[in-house]
Amino acid sequence: MSLKWTDTLDIAIELDEAHPDVDPTHVNFVDLMNWTMALPGFDDNKDRCGEKILEAIQMAWIEERE
Repeated sequence: MSLKWTDTLDIAIELDEAHPDVDPTHVNFVDLMNWTMALPGFDDNKDRCGEKILEAIQMAWIEERE
């Protein structure tokens, strides 16, 4: 499965599995971007990422955790 920046829910699920000990409410955007790009199957350009996308990923991760 190939992940793109717009696959926010799928990315959130993958991040939750990859980082179970991390509180998503306290993740900074630099780490969030780097962790997302390090996910297996992630295949998108770093330049396509912005603050709004990272906020959406973080919110989806928080919701997934709840």
